[in-house]
Amino acid sequence: MSKWTERLKETKLVKGVIYAIVGVFSYPGLCIINKLKISGTENIENLPKQNVLFVSNHQTYFADVITFLHIFCAVSWRKKNRLGIPFYLLWPFTRVKYVAAEETMKNNWISKLFTLAGAITVKRTWVKDGKEVRRNLDPSDTRKIERALQSNWIITFPQGTTKAFAPGRKGTAFIIKHHRPIVVPVVINGFWRAFNKKGLKFKKRGTLLSVTFKAPLEINYDDTTENILEQVMDAIEQSRKFMLKGKHHHLAHTH
Repeated sequence: MSKWTERLKETKLVKGVIYAIVGVFSYPGLCIINKLKISGTENIENLPKQNVLFVSNHQTYFADVITFLHIFCAVSWRKKNRLGIPFYLLWPFTRVKYVAAEETMKNNWISKLFTLAGAITVKRTWVKDGKEVRRNLDPSDTRKIERALQSNWIITFPQGTTKAFAPGRKGTAFIIKHHRPIVVPVVINGFWRAFNKKGLKFKKRGTLLSVTFKAPLEINYDDTTENILEQVMDAIEQSRKFMLKGKHHHLAHTH
């Protein structure tokens, strides 16, 4: 891709048009077909416009991120813990990027379009002997994220998978330790029940979708990456101590 195309892709106009298209089509699924409960937006309304990292658990490829974009735009229009009528799509908050697996974003025209909304694509897997092997972020991917942090909010999913209670990846902790962003933990629920894995088709209508923004973490940036990662996984309620509670919660809703 040429530098000119890259620059065009980054303009507020192009991103704004993509946000508006994605927003108009996704809004009914979040607020009419299902019910969206937002809490904690007071923790994000006065954040700086750069060097902020949102860390979240992950339940679908696209619906989670799309919901975050709706909320960030609504908050920029001074809405508290609600979306209301999406007038915010007329002038969206576009200084947001999100970390996504390169192989996911090449799948179809929808994912390619959504890449323009601010994807930082990273190589999460490689194929060895016909099998996919998972890995941590490689240095070039880490640099991409660090560069983006200089002028954006970044959304990342430390588990890199939609599987509940999967271990977190050290790449996230490495970025926190070396770039020292404000780290805002987010806990989501209901998306796995309402949508398919990609988050583009409905599985169960009338589902309560919840998004909770917690207060920014107090992090000792000089701590080890292991300890920082443990703090992050606790904050997004995906650590070992939440596992038993989580399994019980999931079972209660699948019977």
